[in-house]
Amino acid sequence: MITQPLLLKITTLIYFSILFQSTPIFANCTCEPQDKDHQKTKHEAALAYKLVAIASILCASAVGVIIPILLNNFKSLQNDYSSLNFLIKAFAAGVILATGFIHILPDAFQSLTNPCLNTEIFGSFPFAGFVSMMSAIFTLMMESFATGYHRRAELRKAQPVNIGDDDEENDGIQTHGPQILLERTNSSTLIRHRLISQILELGILVHSVIIGISLGTTENPKTIKPLIIALSFHQFFEGMGLGGCISQAKYRGRTIAIMVLFFTLTTPSGIGIGMMISKGYNEQSSAALIVQGVLNSASAGILIYMALVDLLAKDFMDPNLHTNFKLQILANVSLVLGASCMSLLAKWGGT
Repeated sequence: MITQPLLLKITTLIYFSILFQSTPIFANCTCEPQDKDHQKTKHEAALAYKLVAIASILCASAVGVIIPILLNNFKSLQNDYSSLNFLIKAFAAGVILATGFIHILPDAFQSLTNPCLNTEIFGSFPFAGFVSMMSAIFTLMMESFATGYHRRAELRKAQPVNIGDDDEENDGIQTHGPQILLERTNSSTLIRHRLISQILELGILVHSVIIGISLGTTENPKTIKPLIIALSFHQFFEGMGLGGCISQAKYRGRTIAIMVLFFTLTTPSGIGIGMMISKGYNEQSSAALIVQGVLNSASAGILIYMALVDLLAKDFMDPNLHTNFKLQILANVSLVLGASCMSLLAKWGGT
């Protein structure tokens, strides 16, 4: 399973890889001397909007990821939480699916088919689709190997052995057998939920870093203003999806706090990095386009796989959902609503 220190190292590596790839890329200055006052005013306005964006996105991310975790801990909702959980997860899966298909994958294709790149290499092969496909396959392989490793480890644990010939001893062993099987099943399910939450957070963090840097390097206030609202909703909905997976993983309080902080701080940190490198950063350079395109493609593949396989397929094939027609209808409506809300944000803010 992906450990928290490993998750920290991976996220840190993503930050610095983007930073070091971007820092030496300088754009040509086209400002004339008479435009300096106008440029200064424009820069100050952009800076103010970026600070507002950091605060807004920080709050929206925190609220979105915490809501499902709190709902799971309210005792008064425990009786109805199974049904509520279906609806929350369906909505979250729709959000994550739309994030991959509508927000991230088109950006990846746009970056890797940009005319600024070598058309003989990038124009003759769909690299964005290929990287996204390989990312989804790699996620499947990693999840399969990790789950298999833990299940084999459980089978190697000491098991009760029937060494008696009398019925009383046999009855005793038969009594404990199903309990042991149940414990193993619960343990495997818990491990799977934890693996899902960690891989999902990793995919979201990659995308969050990129959109944060993109906003941080933007110097046009008219572009930043609509992005503040769009990205705030974007992070809120993504937070709900991640929070639902974290609540199912049943982590300890410290681990939950770490995962919540990672998600909450990633986009604001990306904005801060973008602000620091904005003077020398050219998003149309070959290096920047390739880095953003590859990372966006990988992130899209992870999120699409997680939404379809780990969230939707499992829950929508659940017998508890099939035997409750009303809940089945509400779950489908919730799924479409989540996907629609996230898709509308693409038109609204261009995220």
